[in-house]
Amino acid sequence: MSEPRPSDRHDNSDSDDTFAEIVDEETQRDPDLAVIEAGSRTLRTRSGPPQGDEVPARPADPEVDKALRAVEQELAGRWGETKLEPSVARIAALMDVLGEPQRAYPSIHITGTNGKTSTARMIEALLGAFDLRTGRYTSPHVQSITERISLDGSPIAPERFIEAYQDIKPYVEMVDAQQPYRLSFFEVLTGMAYAAFADAPVDVAVVEVGMGGSWDATNVIDGSVAVVTPISLDHTDRLGNTPAEIAGEKAGIIKQGATVILAQQPVDAAQVMLKKAVEVDATVAREGMEFGVVSREIAVGGQLLTLRGLGGEYTEIFLPLYGAHQAHNAAVALSAVEAFFGIGAEQPGSLDVDTVRRAFASVISPGRLEVVRSSPTVVLDAAHNPAGARATADGLSEAFGFSRLIGVVGTSGDKDVKGLLDAFEPILAEVVITQNSSGRAMDVDELAAVAVEVFGEDRVQVEPRLDDALEAAITLAEEEDEYAGAGVLVTGSVITVGEARLLLGRR
Repeated sequence: MSEPRPSDRHDNSDSDDTFAEIVDEETQRDPDLAVIEAGSRTLRTRSGPPQGDEVPARPADPEVDKALRAVEQELAGRWGETKLEPSVARIAALMDVLGEPQRAYPSIHITGTNGKTSTARMIEALLGAFDLRTGRYTSPHVQSITERISLDGSPIAPERFIEAYQDIKPYVEMVDAQQPYRLSFFEVLTGMAYAAFADAPVDVAVVEVGMGGSWDATNVIDGSVAVVTPISLDHTDRLGNTPAEIAGEKAGIIKQGATVILAQQPVDAAQVMLKKAVEVDATVAREGMEFGVVSREIAVGGQLLTLRGLGGEYTEIFLPLYGAHQAHNAAVALSAVEAFFGIGAEQPGSLDVDTVRRAFASVISPGRLEVVRSSPTVVLDAAHNPAGARATADGLSEAFGFSRLIGVVGTSGDKDVKGLLDAFEPILAEVVITQNSSGRAMDVDELAAVAVEVFGEDRVQVEPRLDDALEAAITLAEEEDEYAGAGVLVTGSVITVGEARLLLGRR
């Protein structure tokens, strides 16, 4: 693998004081940091348009579709992603019989509570812009299971997904026979991804954990760069009841001698991460100290950023995503790629800024403040915990300025539903409660009861079917002329967002 030669570092003496001034604000993760209205500024003409829709439809070929459904059915017969036996023994056994494919390439490993998939997509775009062949493994998927395994920035073709499954199936069955429990749905998919990356082959893998870190199935890689996005309370039944306890599990991805890119964290979580880094002699770069967001401006279709990386300052970065949280994700992603190339530790200099600009301008993140319809505007966001909901609410308020916003909410039953609804209550005029098709979905009447507690009975409508809920919300948004600036937000679950995406005609 050849690495691009970073450009010489420009003189940052004038900017150092500016960055120092924002360190305290960064530490508080101020969502309003240097935000201004930029009018009709559009940088896509210079930087190139975002990539096409990365959410594939069902295969057009009936035989391929039939074969893919057969694979999906076999995978669905295994333990689901929420039924876990905390151990890497099974996935390690699978890697062993497959010949350790995960050792065939370097990896960037990503954990955290929120922002993992968006950050992974940004890292992938940056690495690809520097002519590296990438593999990306993320979860869950929005619409198609093939989204989880990407090569060169795009989900693998259904034919290749089927082939990857058939290739490892005999070895999966061998391990199943030797272990107390069969490999789970997620473990088999992880094995497929690692084998597919080795077969491609890729220059680098960008891997998002499924849950936690220490015992997550992805944790059989030795990531030279460990990325930790913001930690908050989620999956408390598995990971712990405090940020510190959750951080203890997530710190398990930090390997001996790695570089840790640490997003802004609660103090107790940061302390756990730093202690782990000391124990394994890892180098830590902290958002707000070694890197961060220097400034943000609202721009048409996204935001204009100045980022401080490990190797210097990068100006005029157009990011076609909304919200302060995505700007922070961008700073994390940039620093992760710098660390991968050794910038800030092994060598001076910075990445070529024009290449960085092109990469960020191409980023998309389906289901994350994604506009899928106009008149009225319908926005999809996969927020499923209170911290994610707060970031979404801030992003909506900043970027859209709706005069009236109607929510369509369908959640899973194992989430902090009241906390999520509390976060959305100030920005939603009314809410339509619904239910997605997953077996994990929260019962619509139970969810409605919580919604009435938060919003009051007069602001809550119940539509058990998602298609009816979308129609009701759009009708509410359009019902009075004075609400010409009304919109609809669909949220609460990745599954709800994915199903809404299909119903609204996105393929």
